[in-house]
Amino acid sequence: MSESVTRVTAEISGKEISFETGKLAKQATGSVVVRAGETMVLCTAVVGNVRDMGFLPLTVDVEERMYAAGKIPGSFFKREGRAGEKATLTARMIDRPIRPLFPKGWNYETQLVAMPLSVDHVNPYDILAINGASAALQLTGAPVTAAVGAVRIGKVDGNFVVNPDEQDLVDNSDLDLIVAGTVDGITMVEAGANEIPEAEILDALDIAHEAIRKLCAAQAELKAKAGKPEIAFTAPTVHPDLYAQVVASHGAALNEATAIEDKLERQNRTEEAKAAIIEKYAGDPEAEGYAEARAHAQRAADKLEKSLIRERIAVKKIRPDGRSSEEIRQIDVEVGVTPRTHGSGLFTRGQTQVLSTVALGTTREEMRLDTLGLETTKRYIHHYNFPPFSVGEAGRMMGPKRRDIGHGALAERALVPMIPSQEDFPYTIRIVSDTLESNGSSSMASVCGSTLCLMDAGVPLKKPVAGIAMGLIKEGEDHIILTDIAGVEDHLGDMDFKVAGTRDGITALQMDIKITGVSFEIMRDALAQALAARTAILDKMAAVIDTPRGELSRYAPGISTIKIDPEKIGLLIGKGGETIRALQEEFESQIDVNDEGQVLVYASNRELGDGLIDRIRSMTKEVELGDQFTGKVVKTTTFGAFVELAKGTDGLLHISNVAPGRRIATVEEVLNKGDEIVVRVVEVDRERGRIGLRLADDPEIAGKTKEELAEIAAADGAKSGPPRGDRPGGRGGRDRDRGPRRERGRDADPDRA
Repeated sequence: MSESVTRVTAEISGKEISFETGKLAKQATGSVVVRAGETMVLCTAVVGNVRDMGFLPLTVDVEERMYAAGKIPGSFFKREGRAGEKATLTARMIDRPIRPLFPKGWNYETQLVAMPLSVDHVNPYDILAINGASAALQLTGAPVTAAVGAVRIGKVDGNFVVNPDEQDLVDNSDLDLIVAGTVDGITMVEAGANEIPEAEILDALDIAHEAIRKLCAAQAELKAKAGKPEIAFTAPTVHPDLYAQVVASHGAALNEATAIEDKLERQNRTEEAKAAIIEKYAGDPEAEGYAEARAHAQRAADKLEKSLIRERIAVKKIRPDGRSSEEIRQIDVEVGVTPRTHGSGLFTRGQTQVLSTVALGTTREEMRLDTLGLETTKRYIHHYNFPPFSVGEAGRMMGPKRRDIGHGALAERALVPMIPSQEDFPYTIRIVSDTLESNGSSSMASVCGSTLCLMDAGVPLKKPVAGIAMGLIKEGEDHIILTDIAGVEDHLGDMDFKVAGTRDGITALQMDIKITGVSFEIMRDALAQALAARTAILDKMAAVIDTPRGELSRYAPGISTIKIDPEKIGLLIGKGGETIRALQEEFESQIDVNDEGQVLVYASNRELGDGLIDRIRSMTKEVELGDQFTGKVVKTTTFGAFVELAKGTDGLLHISNVAPGRRIATVEEVLNKGDEIVVRVVEVDRERGRIGLRLADDPEIAGKTKEELAEIAAADGAKSGPPRGDRPGGRGGRDRDRGPRRERGRDADPDRA
């Protein structure tokens, strides 16, 4: 190793995680390669020029490289394009715990980039990316207050596992909990779970924080050995004399404005009060130094607004809209809102309103995943949209933003454990949640709306799921946990804690903490308060619809299923797919078949679907004594007519049985090739390759049992003609001792799709 390369390690649950700098991307302000097993992620941090943007100029990007997993991108151009969902969610998980660590007023353009270089499908790259981005930032000299460590907690065979293997996470874990934090405490949580109790979540967080401390210590060691000097930066402050004047002159007006319950009126009146402060204390816009004076006045106004609201809530226990700390805003629930969709639910909570709509599709419409992970398809998809009109603003209607993708993934994660298996419900399910109004926690409203639309559609959801957003405001020794936080409480609060689940446990969790000092006791109380709120919301939903509808929407694709012998899949598909295509065209349906012989039939109506199932059943079943078929005459001979019972399977209708009750000289007097007749099987001799038939309306066999049919066949004796294997030419030319002509299996057609 070169002398310029610095490497430190931390052991987490028996696995070594290493941080290395000085070898790759040396022109970046900070550069770290973080590695676990054979997964490697290059993380860079660049501190650029000063930008006067009015907000923290921090960007985080995750650039997936498909070569890291030995893959070629599936796009037409065969190169990576826009970041996928996994990369976007990872970028958000890097951003959320790091952003609060920058000092107020930091105005240097800062960019964090994580690029997976190698993926071993044992150690997921997302956890390494969070740790590596923090480590790279530590090397830059940026005055962030602490390093961030991150781990994943799984629950395998009933035990918590720190950073479980990816295969165990996908196949065996009831919990996927990502926790980030500093030495002092947890700052971010992202989780999907299969009804995990609140107490177990707290235990998992405690285990996670022990490992996080080790990772933070390793980053501190790396910074001590290879970090740059800290960048000199003085955070802008509010002049105390100016602040005192603002309080005296405009405190009452701003206090009154921020106490208005209606969101839009409160926002308008608050902005008017703050504008009056700036006008008074910024001075003449044409005067020298106006920009600096305006900035001082703006900071004083912002500080006063925040102080008034936080003190009112934390100390006086008065929320902006007048609710108590555990009170949920008025909830309205409606289903079947959009009549031609497969299912819809409108969930309104205060001034937050979400319309969730579900569309059911065939298994062919499942989502293909072209990612670095193990999973390749997804059959349950949730998309979330947040148009600007939902908050009374005018803006460009573009594609989904990172926030939209993150909220959609959270709502999707909340419902996944309750979605029926493909065997029980063989549909692809897509939900779209459109936010029509927003004043706090539209993502949790999306969870509720998703449950409503799924039940409205008749999807056999295992249990209803609801979600609630909790908040925290802590002022000195005073603190208050808030149920169902509104937008202003989220913006000015210290914690955003979203919890989704059933009555029996948590299915999704997302938490962001902006301050230190949030104890496990506070989190325990927040989880208990969230459970009570979640239960109350589920009661409201159950009053409108408590179980999935008994039938799917008549506009949803009808589905039937049948299990066939896997050896007969080739028979169903036919040469080059001709048979299955013909069936789909005849019955206006879609047929899907897997290697285990499960056949799914999607039809525009039940009559067509049932008819197709009957046809497939007759095509693929073993011919049995007493079976009845509608078949075509495929050959006539001097001794009878051969009738096609199913593709590749014929039976013989002896000339003596072609016209019951009268004698004929030739078969052609009654039947010709191509005629369709209804016949019944009266003989199955597999050794001799003979299937004997009678006309279904032959009075001699009407109502006869299998045993009686066998006696009739025996009595017919020699009149049945030569066994099928001896018939000359055409479809019958085959050796007698090969047994009966069986349905062609999958090996009969090498071109089977």
